[in-house]
Amino acid sequence: MNNLEYKHIPVLAKEAIDYLNIKSDGIYVDCTLGGGGHSSLILEKLTSGKLIAFDQDDYAIKRAGERLSKISDNFHIIKSNFVNLASELNNIGITKVDGILYDLGVSSFQFDIPERGFSYQYDTRLDMRMDTDASLDAHYVINNYSEQDLKKCFYTYGEEKFAPAIAKKIVQYRQKKTIDTTFELVDIIKSALPAFVLRKKGHPAKQVFQALRIEVNQELNVFEKSLNDAYDLLNSDGRIVVITFHSLEDRICKQSFKKKVTLDLPKDLPFVPEGFDIDFELLTNKAVVATPEELEYNNRAHSAKLRAIKRK
Repeated sequence: MNNLEYKHIPVLAKEAIDYLNIKSDGIYVDCTLGGGGHSSLILEKLTSGKLIAFDQDDYAIKRAGERLSKISDNFHIIKSNFVNLASELNNIGITKVDGILYDLGVSSFQFDIPERGFSYQYDTRLDMRMDTDASLDAHYVINNYSEQDLKKCFYTYGEEKFAPAIAKKIVQYRQKKTIDTTFELVDIIKSALPAFVLRKKGHPAKQVFQALRIEVNQELNVFEKSLNDAYDLLNSDGRIVVITFHSLEDRICKQSFKKKVTLDLPKDLPFVPEGFDIDFELLTNKAVVATPEELEYNNRAHSAKLRAIKRK
């Protein structure tokens, strides 16, 4: 493992903490510990309260754990995917919490450590697993998925217009040899794209790499299930804050929140029957985005959107 000091700057940090409305004696869950940026800010505000943080990445747990220990010992890290949010909390005797934070996407150091295979900037083996013990990786997807499945993955998760051409090139290439490295894949993607696309600003492999990462880690399915479980865990005035970096994640969040603040009743009912109250309130009518000031020093905030909801 590279020994460089990987820097982690939490995105929309002030906004996330403000919307969580942290009580010093409350119980808070950071579903995406990562580098510990948001967790540190939560922990600083707790006295008798407790922070529970989830991550499935051993390196993240070690690094963030060291960071949090310098602040307080009022935290507990659970090595698990946050899809297991409710069951893992129940295992440690917690059935209700005061706030839950999701900072979706990949931690900064996962991108920045070449060996993890998340980035098209480094030539390394295709991997992209957030949980390094997981069996499915990008190498398997690229070398074993059918042309149709690759096309669907790139188009659905990466919104890649040239998904059919890229999928076809990958299948043609792997008939000669396996596709082992990130740079091999980048070259194949470039060979499938028209010249006018290659001349555009931005890396031509960005959308395919994003799609692969989402597929390998099943990010959308995991988030949707976890969010559905999260509502029942909230105390009165408990908050859920979600930071997304992708339109599909944001859509899941937006639609889920909307459902929670909308009564699903027949339109011709003359009155609302007793017991059909709305239990939740939107805290953000529109997604919150980074300020110009944050964008100057935190490049990864460019695509970030924050939404928040609370239980009444």
